Amino acid sequence: MPRMRGADALARSLQANQVDTVFTLPGAQVMPAFDALYDLRDTIQLIHTRHEQATTYMAYGFARATRRPGVAMVVPGPGLLNAAAGLGTAYAASTPVLLLAGQINTGEMGKYRGQLHEVDNQLDMLRPITKWSHMVTHPGEIPEAIREAFRQMLTGRARPVELEIPPDVMRAEAEIDLLPAEHHAPKAADPALIDEAARRLAVSDRPCILAGGGALLAGAWEELRALAEFLQAPVMLMPESKGVFPEDHPLFAGTNPGYFYTKLGPAHRIVPQSDAIVAIGTRFLIGGLQIGPEQNLIQIDIDPREIGKNYPASVGIEADAKAALGQLLEALRKIASPKPDRSAEAGTFRRDYEIELRGYAPAQGTIIDALRAELPASAMVISGMTNIGYWSNLMLPFSQPDTYVTSSYFGTLGYAFPTGLGAQIGANRATPGKRVVAITGDGGFLYATEELSTAKRFGINLLTIVFNNSAYGASQWDQGYNFDERVIGTSLTNPDFVRLAEAYGVRGMRTDQGGFHAALHEALQIGEPVVLEVTLPNMMPPFQLPR
Repeated sequence: MPRMRGADALARSLQANQVDTVFTLPGAQVMPAFDALYDLRDTIQLIHTRHEQATTYMAYGFARATRRPGVAMVVPGPGLLNAAAGLGTAYAASTPVLLLAGQINTGEMGKYRGQLHEVDNQLDMLRPITKWSHMVTHPGEIPEAIREAFRQMLTGRARPVELEIPPDVMRAEAEIDLLPAEHHAPKAADPALIDEAARRLAVSDRPCILAGGGALLAGAWEELRALAEFLQAPVMLMPESKGVFPEDHPLFAGTNPGYFYTKLGPAHRIVPQSDAIVAIGTRFLIGGLQIGPEQNLIQIDIDPREIGKNYPASVGIEADAKAALGQLLEALRKIASPKPDRSAEAGTFRRDYEIELRGYAPAQGTIIDALRAELPASAMVISGMTNIGYWSNLMLPFSQPDTYVTSSYFGTLGYAFPTGLGAQIGANRATPGKRVVAITGDGGFLYATEELSTAKRFGINLLTIVFNNSAYGASQWDQGYNFDERVIGTSLTNPDFVRLAEAYGVRGMRTDQGGFHAALHEALQIGEPVVLEVTLPNMMPPFQLPR
């Protein structure tokens, strides 16, 4: 075994697992790792941010664009706490992110002397928002710890993990056995459960499909489309799964609102009429439905804790969505013939839903139409916590996978811009020429405007659209309509966003609703970082749709 520092074992273990990018911010306890990564700078790029919060957001965006784990590294204590919001987002969105965190020296642990960045029981802080966390105490443990971190991220339900390495462990030398990366096969379904599901679907007359984020993350779009066409089942999506089924397909029936409740969603129209429901990779968190055992809910999920959580499943299948759908389709073809065409019915559901939505949000619909008209079909949209982002969940159509990213139920204000930066870096690596567009509001954008420096330094050609209504708009609308217009604490005083961008050397543009389409077209022709500010009045968010 070669003799090396723990920091060198860390860098080489990352390299063995095909890591080519680390999002980080320097500090005393991680400097040995920086030094080790210097020797690998031709194969692993260090992207240093201006705030630790951006490290995990960028890693999240990178993971969504590349379908590989994103990696971030921060100092302990305040660095770790700043990075926690991005970890929570990745946890909610079932995305593999590895956070490497520093620690105080092992000899100082448990003495509570107030060492720099010291936090007692730091591992415990992140347990609710990580799948696995661990601290190594000897340099020889590092390769196996990295292997386990990747095993945790790449098996079962993908979620973030955290690994802590004290600086004295990184500086110490030992004979260390480096380990190759592991291959992890997707989990197949129990054949007996597949046969039972196929039997129920074969005799159904009005099946439907609800595909959630798990179907997208598993890469199950081909299997989903083939199953829908065989069953002639209307397909409903969730915001997290947009793109897994083409929204111009005749069987597409609409996207459910997700974490807020309204009976306008397609599930409330379709599920009551269905005698079989296939729910794939979704928590099925849609309130107000009544699903009886005669309706044959078949739930497929890699996480067994989600099966039957919100509605009782007639058949619960713990498996990777892509593997399970392939097995299910094969079993169905052995015992049944393709079902009669129901595309006209699905189209009616979709059109009626769209007409209702546009009746509530005509101005938002016009803006969303311009986005769809100008964006390439392959472009990735990072949908922020802002009015146009909320409505895009329901109204912005996608025909290709890996083109829409949300913060899922975490609803993270401020995540869109730094996530977009990481996604654009990842897209440039995985699919050169792919555009990424971050949609944010004025409130959310100001969480991370310092990362304009990062965009400029690393030439990240992200287009960021800032919808500016000088307010925390959804909250101000809530005050106006639910609290007798008692507006307090929701109005904003903003900088000149164009001049702010220009101060960082980034191209800034400004328009209003009427000029948005033309300005968007112009901005998309610019091959460098761009901030496009769009001034508009406050508008109703979809949270206020009828319940």
